Amino acid sequence: MRRPQALLVMDPATFSTLFEEPQLRRLRELAELGDPVVTDDLDTPEVRRRLREVEVLVTSWGCPRLSEERLADAPGLRAIFHCAGTVRTFVTDEVWRRGILVTNAADENAIPVAEFTLAAIIFAGKKAPFLAQDARRHRADWSFATSRGELSNRGRTIGVVGHSRVGRRVVERLRDLEVEVLVADPYADAGEVAAAGAQLVALPELLRRSDVLTLHVPALPSTRHLIGAAELAMLRDGATVINTARGAVIDTAALERECVSGRLDAMLDVTDPEPLPADSPLYDLPNVMITPHIAGSLGSETRRMSESALDELERYLHGRPPRAAVTADEFKVSA
Repeated sequence: MRRPQALLVMDPATFSTLFEEPQLRRLRELAELGDPVVTDDLDTPEVRRRLREVEVLVTSWGCPRLSEERLADAPGLRAIFHCAGTVRTFVTDEVWRRGILVTNAADENAIPVAEFTLAAIIFAGKKAPFLAQDARRHRADWSFATSRGELSNRGRTIGVVGHSRVGRRVVERLRDLEVEVLVADPYADAGEVAAAGAQLVALPELLRRSDVLTLHVPALPSTRHLIGAAELAMLRDGATVINTARGAVIDTAALERECVSGRLDAMLDVTDPEPLPADSPLYDLPNVMITPHIAGSLGSETRRMSESALDELERYLHGRPPRAAVTADEFKVSA
């Protein structure tokens, strides 16, 4: 099996997490690695010389934009194997014009996000993060637990906005709960959604019926503030908003108003902006949980993604079709 010239383009700290010795050993078996092995700067003289030899890029977080000028330094580039989810931050139209194969590891990155979301949904039913904050103030008497309504997941209605890679996995995992699952997604197939155990409905209906709203749509111009003041107003009193997608999907100011009033609860792993300003009221509200963008792949979870990229590299070398190719058409509507 031939071994193409490859360059890893990512933040060095990311490289250290993604590629431990087993992954590096396999990469060396599949490709020739020159000097440098890894870089996040494509504009230095030594990297520009290296690009002239490269057939394959293995990329991840920290990869700079592949502009026309930078791609001109890589006339032999044929494939990009991305060890993360979205390629939107660095793939340009010039990549598609050159017919370069692009794959990503979005399926692998979706796994921990779906796991995190399922945990958030279960905690939302029990109001666990909010009662945990209450417990710090009411240490001598736990009767405060009755102040947040019924603490249960059985019989709840979960609204999943976006039947995406993550959204589909969330729906699948919700089968373990005795809940009704609604899905809103203009691109989803009703039969596929029904086969997964959910019901495809329009967004307004989903909002009116949901006890928990969980968001799984990409950040696109069409999804900016998809959930704004009017949409939040449709939610039931006491509903919980969960966002593990992108912060801009929600109108932050509108969410602040609803949470400050106490009408809605929120569990936010992403925000807009990210992080929120230090004076945001959301930080101090007892009915809001904010985590620092941890739902996606971290630590050992990231090595699912590097191993997936290596699988794609091996298929490329054997002339087999990729499993997770990103196309120009998909690029327009995906994360």
